[in-house]
Amino acid sequence: QVQVVESGGGLVQPGGSLRLSCAASGDTLDYYCIGWFRQAPGKEREGVSWVSTNDGRTDYADSVKGRFAISRDNAKNTIYLQMNSLKPEDTAVYYCAATLGLVCSLDDYEYNIWGQGTQVTVSS
Repeated sequence: QVQVVESGGGLVQPGGSLRLSCAASGDTLDYYCIGWFRQAPGKEREGVSWVSTNDGRTDYADSVKGRFAISRDNAKNTIYLQMNSLKPEDTAVYYCAATLGLVCSLDDYEYNIWGQGTQVTVSS
C-alpha cells in the first residue's frame, strides 16, 4: 500500500506562490486518486483538488480554481500542488491523501491514506 508525505509549506505574503509536494512510496501511483485537502483552525477539512493517476483528470474546489494547479511527476512518484495568488484565507494545514479507484472526488471520507500535513500561512 502506498504511503504519502507532504512538503513545501511555509509562510508567504498575499499574492505569493508556493508549491506543495506529495511524495509517494510503497507502490506506484497507478489507478489512484490523489487529493489535496486543507483544514484551517476552527473549520472543517475541505477538499482542494484531486488528480486521477489513471487518466490524468483533475478537479478543483471553486475557491481555488484559476489559482491552484495539480500535477504529477511519474518519474518521481510525486504529486504537486502549485498555489498562486495566495490569499490569507488559504492559510491552513494542507494534507495529501490517496485512495485506489477510478472515480475521484473532493470528499475526504473517500480517501484512506493520509499524510501528516504541511502548514501554509499567508500573511503580510
